Amino acid sequence: MRRRTPRRRPVATPPRAARLAARLAARTATIGVIGLGHVGLPLAVALGRAGFRVVGVDADPQRVAEVGRGISPVADVRGPALVRLVRQDRLAVTTRPAALEAADAVVICVPTPLGKSHEPDISHVVAAADDVARILRPGQLVVLESTTYPGTTEEVLLPRLAAGGRRVGRDFFLAYSPERLDPGNRRHPLTRIPKVVSGVTGVCLGLARALYEQVVVRVVPMSSPRAAETAKLFENTFRSVNVALVNELAIICRRLGVSVWEVIDAAATKPFGFTPFAPGPGIGGHCLPSDPHYLSWRTRLAGYEPRFIAFADEVNRGMPAHVVALAAEVLAQAGRRLDGARVLALGVAYKAGVGDVRESPALEVIERLLALGARVDYVDPHVPAVTLGGRRLAGLPWAGTPLERYDLVVVLTAHPEFDPARVAREATLVLDTRNLTRGLALPHLHRL
Repeated sequence: MRRRTPRRRPVATPPRAARLAARLAARTATIGVIGLGHVGLPLAVALGRAGFRVVGVDADPQRVAEVGRGISPVADVRGPALVRLVRQDRLAVTTRPAALEAADAVVICVPTPLGKSHEPDISHVVAAADDVARILRPGQLVVLESTTYPGTTEEVLLPRLAAGGRRVGRDFFLAYSPERLDPGNRRHPLTRIPKVVSGVTGVCLGLARALYEQVVVRVVPMSSPRAAETAKLFENTFRSVNVALVNELAIICRRLGVSVWEVIDAAATKPFGFTPFAPGPGIGGHCLPSDPHYLSWRTRLAGYEPRFIAFADEVNRGMPAHVVALAAEVLAQAGRRLDGARVLALGVAYKAGVGDVRESPALEVIERLLALGARVDYVDPHVPAVTLGGRRLAGLPWAGTPLERYDLVVVLTAHPEFDPARVAREATLVLDTRNLTRGLALPHLHRL
């Protein structure tokens, strides 16, 4: 006789969870956001626009004051949007974590940099978790958005929030939902990017879904925070490894005497099995230089050495030196020495269209050029000044800078403001690491 599998009784939703779910669905809940940087501020604005009241907390008094006055420190958030939300009482900002006690849900969006030995530094996450633990009241949802190593939500946050006998899934709710922002990308704003969500319990997951469904176009649930943490790291490791591959291809193609850009364009015509990536002077921003190390570090603790990730990092970190060697080479071909040469760098931001210089390879290229005796100026319409080795370097205006006065113009960031035709027409010698001058074939134009 065939046995019947007993039906599982549906787990009853705790009353606190049911009340919070109703407030989230009605958008009457108050949401706290810790960290008003590149991740937290766009999220706070999106939540405010969706109808929630948002309390933003940041440890930097100057940033809090600027946001409160409608001055945005983030390129993807415009000042008028902040002004409207503040005037409508949809956004309040403070340096006091105690203000989060009034929040129904708290989202942690703090930085997770690397330590000196490329180990994870989650001190900001720990500090935020401790702040939340001090004000945590029954029925609150806590979501971590910061990129971190697999296990952080349950191994670091959960014990702190559960102190004193509080029960996750009943007294409070804990979830992980990694940020997926692409600064400067107008085609894919926060609200149109699918959101991965996970929860420590099924009830926690349900509440995280209820929150983000009010803001983003699609929610993608995952089985556990550890899986979601790993998925986030894999997304950026995938990019890092593929960028390393095309960076090495650029070196190979130069040795073979062919154009790496032509090779990539041809390969990209294949309608399956290929995703095009572009080479460049290196990788920058917060994610790509750091996220693969979070995955590698955690994997080593599990007894496996991830060699592929390490090699990709080695290739990418070697690109600034490769670009400087190319600069010396093209100058030598023109009968000039790098030592004493006047060099103009076009762009210091890590990517086009933004003013973010975090881990920008352009800065390392400029530092290396200066160390070898070159006299370097730069133009970047998004970055008015940078500090290199304790020395402040002010940017020059794009419109008024005479390109022809420089021995070499090096394109390090392909900002949309840079006119490739002007670069080709006015510059005496060009090294283009971003294919800004695509389609132009002139003897003084050299590409990566």
